[in-house]
Amino acid sequence: MNLNCQHFTQQQCRSCQWLDKDKFEQISLKEKELKRLISPFILQNQTEILPSVMSEISHFRNKAKMVVSGSVERPVLGLLKDQNDPQSGVDLTDCPLYAKGIETLFPILKDFIGRAGLVPYNIAKKKGELKYILITQSQANQSIMLRFVLRSTQKQPLVERELPVLLTKLPANSVISLNIQPQHAAILEGETEIFLTEQTTIEENFNGIPLFIRPQGFFQTNPLVASQLYKTAQEWVKNLPIQHFWDLFCGVGGFGLHCAYALQEKNPTVSLKGIEISASAIASATKSAEKLGLDNVSFASLDSAQFAIHADKERSQPDLVIVNPPRRGIGQALSEYLNELAPPYLIYSSCNAQTMAKDFEALTNYALCKVQLFDMFPHTAHYEVLTLLAKK
Repeated sequence: MNLNCQHFTQQQCRSCQWLDKDKFEQISLKEKELKRLISPFILQNQTEILPSVMSEISHFRNKAKMVVSGSVERPVLGLLKDQNDPQSGVDLTDCPLYAKGIETLFPILKDFIGRAGLVPYNIAKKKGELKYILITQSQANQSIMLRFVLRSTQKQPLVERELPVLLTKLPANSVISLNIQPQHAAILEGETEIFLTEQTTIEENFNGIPLFIRPQGFFQTNPLVASQLYKTAQEWVKNLPIQHFWDLFCGVGGFGLHCAYALQEKNPTVSLKGIEISASAIASATKSAEKLGLDNVSFASLDSAQFAIHADKERSQPDLVIVNPPRRGIGQALSEYLNELAPPYLIYSSCNAQTMAKDFEALTNYALCKVQLFDMFPHTAHYEVLTLLAKK
């Protein structure tokens, strides 16, 4: 089954490079690449390669990152084919990847842009205010996080004037903010975030675990597949003899909270330390742990590699380490350290199997026990993979 998209056919948008392949061909290609990359680590009768977890082919994406071009009267939300040509905007409001709740927002936002006088930023002339609109939707309660990326705060009074009407058109518990990005550069967002609502997070819920999404924080873009990813990790570890574990690169705590919740059902004294560089993500993870009533769970805003390497081994020797790094992987220094630290179990979740395989080369004390592919990014060559490793 193929997904029809006029923008792909007309070569206006090529983000979905594999849209001309059906979903079974896509998943077959991903499985072949993954098996090639992990082949040096597959052990006969020891490594279990589980069936891939498939995604829907449309309406699976909970985020939209829209470049704003055109005019204040007729804004174009989508992308620019040529960064230096403000007339090259392609309207992607009918993109079939977006969740249906996001689709219905676009006419409302175009009307709001006109009412608030948010002139789209013209790169060539270095004029205008509105650069991007960033949208995230909760699948749990349909609430929206809506962020307007502006060049300055000049239009803030006009935005605030029109805000009450906009809020009546959004689901309850939605968040609206202004992100200020003053640079004349293709940078998605700036450091300054101005909240226009009392609410500053939207709540998602995977498998009974509340997760809180904040601006400038990482969150998976395919919630149905992400919930299965976290659930699988939970199932893999819930019967293991774990007393203390780490969740490195923990983000908003998806992996650690799922595992701690299951492990503490059997042993309330199990403890978790979650580490993530983003203070915003750590605030969300801490809020989730409090809402779940989990004891012996703490999160800290630190560099994951530096935390691990400088941790006091005598006090905090973990029985399990979970790592979910960015595309660059955990790197040689942390791989070698974990190999030497030698906790009984490792869970490695990766969005880049090439760097994961490179990291595995340093994990010589470990056997690869389980591998499963999650098709988090349909119509592209990308995928998520979850692995369980055990100390030899």
